[in-house]
Amino acid sequence: MNVSRPQDIAAALPDVVTRYLTAHRARDTATAIAAFNADATVIDDGKTYRGTAAIEQWLTRAAGEFTYTTELTGAQQADATHYTATHHLEGNFPGGTVDLRYQFTLGDGRIERLVIEP
Repeated sequence: MNVSRPQDIAAALPDVVTRYLTAHRARDTATAIAAFNADATVIDDGKTYRGTAAIEQWLTRAAGEFTYTTELTGAQQADATHYTATHHLEGNFPGGTVDLRYQFTLGDGRIERLVIEP
């Protein structure tokens, strides 16, 4: 499903995904971590983080490394457990702007896997 208005985009995603995205944007690590299964995996920038302790360290580092804004620009559902949220980021990181796909795999009502890539 592709939608174009911001309020419709968020509505196209499951609650656990929107909770994570909102918390991540607000740099609310505790709420963001609560969206993941205990043995979840995150792959970002070529690195893999397994388990909530490693994911929490990744979130904390990511929150302090750069200053940026993020805008949800698209959402797609592949099936009942696979969703992609596309974001446009602008900030003081190398290149200054990037569009990233956040690819979520859900299980037991939480995020099992998140892959972030251009």
